[in-house]
Amino acid sequence: MQVRTLEQLLKEDTLRGKRVFIRADMNVPRDAEGNVADDHRLRESMPAVKMALEGGAAVMVCSHLGRPKEGALTEEDSLIKVAEHFGRMLGMPIRFEKDWLNGVDIQPGEVVVLENCRGNVGEKKNDPELVAKMAALCDIYVNDAFGTAHRAQATTDGLAREAEVAVAGPLLAKEIHALKKAVAEAKHPLTAVVGGSKVSTKLTILKNLAPKVDTLIVGGGIANTFLLAQGHKIGKSLAEPDLIDECKAVMKIMEEKGGHLPLPVDVVVAHHIGYDAGFRICDLDDIEDDEMILDIGPKTSKLLEPYIKEAKTIIWNGPLGVFEMDNFKEGTRNLAKDIADATADGAFSIVGGGDTIAAAKVFEVADKVSYISTGGGAFLEFLEGKTLPAIAALQERTK
Repeated sequence: MQVRTLEQLLKEDTLRGKRVFIRADMNVPRDAEGNVADDHRLRESMPAVKMALEGGAAVMVCSHLGRPKEGALTEEDSLIKVAEHFGRMLGMPIRFEKDWLNGVDIQPGEVVVLENCRGNVGEKKNDPELVAKMAALCDIYVNDAFGTAHRAQATTDGLAREAEVAVAGPLLAKEIHALKKAVAEAKHPLTAVVGGSKVSTKLTILKNLAPKVDTLIVGGGIANTFLLAQGHKIGKSLAEPDLIDECKAVMKIMEEKGGHLPLPVDVVVAHHIGYDAGFRICDLDDIEDDEMILDIGPKTSKLLEPYIKEAKTIIWNGPLGVFEMDNFKEGTRNLAKDIADATADGAFSIVGGGDTIAAAKVFEVADKVSYISTGGGAFLEFLEGKTLPAIAALQERTK
C-alpha cells in the first residue's frame, strides 16, 4: 500500500503558492442545536491543514456530514457550525464557502471550509462532470479521510484520479501504516479478536483472517454460533444456526494450520437484557433453556489471557458481551486490560469499529493501545481483505 504523501510534498517544498484541496472527515457527532458534541475527528484533521499552511499553500477543506439528499441540502445538513468550531481549534480565521463548485477565491495562507460535499449532485455516483469541476479548483488533492476510503465517490476516488497531483494526508498515511503493520507485515504470534452480535456481519472478516492469524478469538453472538457448531446448548441466546457450517469451516482452517480458536468455557447468563436483569455465572453445560449468554465468565477470561499477552500483534474488533451494562461488562473489561498490558510489553495493537472504540474508552485503554482506527466501514472492509477504492486510486497515481 505504497502511496505518495503530503509530508513528502512539504519536504520537497512543492506546496508554496499551490491550491490544496483536502478531503477530510469532519462527520462529527452534534447536539440538538447542531453544535459539535465530539471533536475527535476535527483534531485528527488538523495536522493536514497545518502541514499545507506550513508549506505556503492556499487550503480548501472538504468533508461530508451525515447523509443528505443530493441537490437538496437543509440547514441541518450544513457544515457551517462544524467549520466555526474547526476555526476556533485552529486558532485562526477561516472562511466558509457555501457555493464552491464554480470557483473559490483563495490566497496562500488562507483556509476555506467547503459546504457538505454530499449535497453535490453526482457525489455518490462519482460523476465525471462533477469530478472535473472539483479538479479545476485545485493544484493538489489530498485524501485524509480514511473513514470514507471504502467509498468510490467523487471526492474520494474520482478526484484522486483527475487532480494534477494526488497524495495521502498524514492521517490516511498513519492508517495505511498501522493496517500494514497489523496484517501484511505483522509480527507473530498474531491474535485477532472479532466480536459482535452476528456471524453474518463478520463472516468475511473471519474467513480472511483465519489463514493469517495464530489465534482467533470470537465473542458475543458470534461465539454463540460457534458454540452451536461444537454441539453445545445455548438456551435462547442470540445465534445464527443457519451459519453453523460456515463456523465449522473457519474452525477447520484454524485446526489444520495448528492455530487456536479458544471458545468460552463459562458464561454469564440472564433471562433478559437489562440493567435490572438478575444474572449468574455458569459452565456451558449448565445453561437453562430460558437463559441467554450475555458475557463470558471468569474462567474464559483466564483462558484467553495468555493468547493476548503472548501476542506480538493484536487486532481488536468487537466486544465480548453487552459491555454497556455493568452486569455484563467484565469479559470485555478484562480483554481490554489484557490488550493494554500486552501493548505495554511491546505488542502492536490496533482497535477499530465504533463499539470497540467505545469499549476502549469506557475501560480507559484508548491511550494504552498502539493505534485506534478512525474508519468504521473502511476498517472492516480492510479486515475483509477488500481493496479500498480511495487508497487504490492513490496507489495508482503513485505508480
